[in-house]
Amino acid sequence: MIEARHLRVLRAVASTGSFSAAGRELGCTQPAVSQQMKALESSVGTPLLVRTGREMRLTQAGEALVRHAAGIIAGLTAAEEEVAAIAGLRAGRVRLVSFPSGSSALVPTALAALRAAHPGTRVSLEEAEPPNSVELLREGDCDVALAFRYEDAAGAEEWDDLVVRPLLSDRLVALVPEGHRLARTARADGAGSVAIGELARESWIAGCPRCRGQLVEVCEGAGFTPRIDFATDDYPAVVGLVGAGLGVAVLPQLAVDSVRPRGVRTVALEPAVRREIVALTLPDLAQVPAVAATLDELTRAGARQPAAR
Repeated sequence: MIEARHLRVLRAVASTGSFSAAGRELGCTQPAVSQQMKALESSVGTPLLVRTGREMRLTQAGEALVRHAAGIIAGLTAAEEEVAAIAGLRAGRVRLVSFPSGSSALVPTALAALRAAHPGTRVSLEEAEPPNSVELLREGDCDVALAFRYEDAAGAEEWDDLVVRPLLSDRLVALVPEGHRLARTARADGAGSVAIGELARESWIAGCPRCRGQLVEVCEGAGFTPRIDFATDDYPAVVGLVGAGLGVAVLPQLAVDSVRPRGVRTVALEPAVRREIVALTLPDLAQVPAVAATLDELTRAGARQPAAR
């Protein structure tokens, strides 16, 4: 194993012509230079210097090593500077994966704050729903994953191997057309609520697959199976279908906040159903300054969401 400190000594000896002169250049003693040269020769298994009186002459192997040493030392110096920049948040990259409503409601605020505080840190964004986003994290394809899980849901994911940063608790709300019989229940202060059983005979518009599964589970818990006439992963489409009077829907409040609901009213459900929104990363990645800063900004963004209040 060739050590960088030994290469620096070799270059100094080659440029100055003696151990004593190399010691003065490096700020160490002549015996220390001699010991490091012996250690280097032992590592490579061949002499690097020929000592003739007071002069030092490089062997062929020594000349080859000095020739490569310049590039090696330059590369190490560049690496040290780059690592120092990343550690000091003057540089760095974070690969973020988020589900759609998180991308629109949480990510912009968090990344704008991160860029203002640490302009050298770059964040890339891709979208994926959990559990796919969590698998991307575990497989090393991202550094931070925004995910959610429903409270008391059967088969909730286990995240014991991950660092879990809670962002907010997001309540499910019912969406009904403005002219719906339950629209008058909706109040600006959010105090109005309905039991989900009151929607048992309605046509339903379902959202993403996980939200769809949660809808069926909640409805069955209330004693009925929803008749789903339309299903779409696109939240604005869900709102549009409800606004056109084609049915009712249940969506997370964060998803509703991420679109401009027109022609619909939102009504709180009883009993309350919530999903926990979190940012996830691996334990080792949590120690990386850029990742830690991203988690901090996502936490602040979550605390500012109306859904969190």
